[in-house]
Amino acid sequence: MRGSQYDKVCYWTEQREEHVPLRNLRTGEIGYAFGCTYEGNTIQVKLENGELDSWDKEECTEVMETIH
Repeated sequence: MRGSQYDKVCYWTEQREEHVPLRNLRTGEIGYAFGCTYEGNTIQVKLENGELDSWDKEECTEVMETIH
């Protein structure tokens, strides 16, 4: 994820309180952003199974299609 996309995801998550769907490019997992750590360039995500994780911005991308 590029810096501008990271900033957009963090803005939507932290300012608009929307949980942006993301895909981990390494594992294929889907998670929903709930916070960002700018110092470490990471995004905190809640996985579909309810677990919490932290992904580096380079290893994830925004999911564009609808997920059910």
